[in-house]
Amino acid sequence: MIKGAATIFAVRDMAAALAFYRDGLGFKVSFEWGTPTSYACLCRDDVDLHLVAGSARAPGQGAICLFVRDVDALHAEWSARGVALPQAPADRDYGMRDFMLTDPDGNEISAGQAVAGAA
Repeated sequence: MIKGAATIFAVRDMAAALAFYRDGLGFKVSFEWGTPTSYACLCRDDVDLHLVAGSARAPGQGAICLFVRDVDALHAEWSARGVALPQAPADRDYGMRDFMLTDPDGNEISAGQAVAGAA
């Protein structure tokens, strides 16, 4: 039985990526591996996000969609932490209120919640 999953983002600069996710997005570092760190796991609520540096995968090719309870509050929190957010949350015709940003390596992060009454 499948018990869980984690997104893995390839990054160029592990220290910069850890700072972005920890300080900007409020994730907690749960482990780091290697000297210097080449693999790390960050967690926030029910989401585990893994970062890998020096991978054969190209940085900036990953994406994750975070389903949240209050997209406007999350947007405000990240903005207050100094994260560059190119768009405000908006209601979309696909039934979500969401916004998108990219990490320093170009990996895409979207956060959203279902719009009340959407099918």
